[in-house]
Amino acid sequence: MTDAARIETARPTEFDSLNAALKRAAGLVDRTLDEVLPRPEGLHARVPEAMRYAIFAGGKRLRPFLTIESAALFGVPQDRAARVAAAIEALHTYSLVHDDLPCMDDDDLRRGRPTAHRQFDEATAVLAGDALLTVAFGILADAKTHPSGEVRARLVAKLAEAGGSAGMIGGQMIDMLAPERDYGEAEVILLQALKTGALFEFACEAGAILAEASDDDQRRLRDFARGFGLAFQIADDIIDATGTAEQAGKAVGKDQDQGKATLISLYGLDKARSEAARLASEAAQALAPYGPAADDLRALPFFLLDRPS
Repeated sequence: MTDAARIETARPTEFDSLNAALKRAAGLVDRTLDEVLPRPEGLHARVPEAMRYAIFAGGKRLRPFLTIESAALFGVPQDRAARVAAAIEALHTYSLVHDDLPCMDDDDLRRGRPTAHRQFDEATAVLAGDALLTVAFGILADAKTHPSGEVRARLVAKLAEAGGSAGMIGGQMIDMLAPERDYGEAEVILLQALKTGALFEFACEAGAILAEASDDDQRRLRDFARGFGLAFQIADDIIDATGTAEQAGKAVGKDQDQGKATLISLYGLDKARSEAARLASEAAQALAPYGPAADDLRALPFFLLDRPS
């Protein structure tokens, strides 16, 4: 039986477990974020207020979940994994705040409520995003995250790579140029691998780095993340093409309106869904050496294929 068929036939049991694990991870990372983020006080209180507004707006907390679950494969203390997860969520939220700005995607809605620049103002949103970016590296550099300075340095370097000009920011640049370019399959896959996939890769690999696990362990988790990340993006594009703003919690149909190529527009809806299922199976197979301990991670890409938001 294929991984896709196995998940489909075992959907209630396996997805119940996954849902519970997602909720536990979200609660853990939210408590950690509440501890590490600055409180709104002093003359500059508006910035931490905007930071907290953006980061506690809800969301699935997928990247923290990936870190917490991958770290658990190696017995990493949960508080260490939660701190790395919080750092990743801070950096991810900064990217959303900046992506929503008028000079970028110019969005008014994020996670079902006004974007940070609409709730506050554009300058405050820029500063809040900058502050979330810098606090992410502060968390990783803190000795509370790991007693080894070498491990902390590796985490900092890897997150800088994933979030930098050859990672997430590079992907955003490619995306901004998309309305003016005639992208094919290779360019769209590269865009998604950088803009979305790079941070997913770090989120998975971070668990192995925290554990000082082998290069093979890190490679397996990167392989899982690559398949998962592209399957996730196809599912996200399907929502953008077929869903509503109420379902998605943000504006939909913008890629089509702006003439941006996506794997949906290149493949068609049916082929895109088939490709997402193939990628989900490929990702699940990468975790085979970890046995039942990785069941929730393996189930995640299949769970997301039919998500409404």
